[in-house]
Amino acid sequence: MRLPKSAYTSRPWRIHEIAADFHLDSVWALPTPGGPDDLGYLVEQFADSNEGHLSSPVPRLLFAIRWRIGKLMGWDKPDDGIGARVPTLRDRLPLDLREGLRGPDLRTVPFTSVFQTHDEWVAESANRTVQAVMHIGWVADGAGGHHGQMAVLVKPNGRLGTLYLAAIKPFRYLGVYPALIRSIGHEWQDNAAQRRAGRP
Repeated sequence: MRLPKSAYTSRPWRIHEIAADFHLDSVWALPTPGGPDDLGYLVEQFADSNEGHLSSPVPRLLFAIRWRIGKLMGWDKPDDGIGARVPTLRDRLPLDLREGLRGPDLRTVPFTSVFQTHDEWVAESANRTVQAVMHIGWVADGAGGHHGQMAVLVKPNGRLGTLYLAAIKPFRYLGVYPALIRSIGHEWQDNAAQRRAGRP
């Protein structure tokens, strides 16, 4: 499920125009097969999921531990978020993206939408340790279909952020992301079945 970084860097994504100073952490294929115009369904799934795609116990446990530690350490205060410690990436958008579709914010995790196009959706988050960007692209699979691709970009906040990202990297790569992606795939299959059946 994890892809080489060139799967992101080689594509002419609009995000490259506004996040060149971020580090590309990782790129992942999402098991969300669909047609060329189906990114909107995936964006709605991210926004509407009551569990924030944390239905699997592994990422749910790890996120619960992270939020608990963050509360004890004071990492997630409003003064350290988007629009406070760091400006929103929306301030960097060219006019056409600023006036275009913004996309929904996530309800269960602190990610705010930056912009949405036909084949890209970007959301951002920040705390005392890091500013993070989630980029969801919609790509052709080479066999006539399309699927989602998730890239994670980060900008650590000083030495604390660099140490924090290094410490949690094994947990994210081995536990959180694989379980998260499986959960996204299962929910996509359920939603696709409902769409085929004509249910909302």
